[in-house]
Amino acid sequence: MLGITTWFTIGTLGMVVGTVMLAYGVTLVPTERRRILALTAIVPGIAAVAYGAMAIGLGGLTTASGSVVYVPRYVDWLLTTPIHVAVIALVVGASTALVARLATLQALTVVFGFVGATLSAPLNWLLYLVGSVCFAAVVYLLFTDAEALAAEESDDVASLFRKLRSFVVVLWLVYPVIWVLAPAGVGLMDTETSALVVTYIDVVAKVGFGLIAINDFASMAAASDETAEVDAAVGEGAATAD
Repeated sequence: MLGITTWFTIGTLGMVVGTVMLAYGVTLVPTERRRILALTAIVPGIAAVAYGAMAIGLGGLTTASGSVVYVPRYVDWLLTTPIHVAVIALVVGASTALVARLATLQALTVVFGFVGATLSAPLNWLLYLVGSVCFAAVVYLLFTDAEALAAEESDDVASLFRKLRSFVVVLWLVYPVIWVLAPAGVGLMDTETSALVVTYIDVVAKVGFGLIAINDFASMAAASDETAEVDAAVGEGAATAD
């Protein structure tokens, strides 16, 4: 019978494969974009380590209520989710200050979620609420300050920014729902089921984010090369006619 170790093992394999795919994809984009996109390949790499640790039984913390909280998972999120919001902001040339605010608020979301998961009611719900407010602030900044920067970029860059923003916001909204349904919340979802759902969402979110970014930047580069070739051909034709 499939159990929680199986889901963590599948998660490990998915993250490893995703890391390899994204690392290769980074080599297909222009050099000036590789630094940002390399961050997207690091994300599933970090997650692979976390899932590997959980697959071999490390990091399980039994709370006072008897539920189990997996510390490596929260360490993974603490490191990787701020990277994702930073990448989204950097796509549109956000300032260091804006990137820092986004990353800090996202990190606080994870910290409050973790601490809340280890406590009993009503403190767990209080910290859950504080974490939710932090995440709401992240979404607000992405739709205000970062959106203003996107409006000044090219259509392709602005489109990528909005695509990544929507991808992350929609998928990440699933996590607080799982938190509520899991043993840390009302307990309608058992530990194994929540592990299965979170593993699936994690792989899709982490690998999918990188694939979207790399694919769009590669397409932009290809379109730019085609335009340059056309311009060169037109210039040569004009010179010949003269």
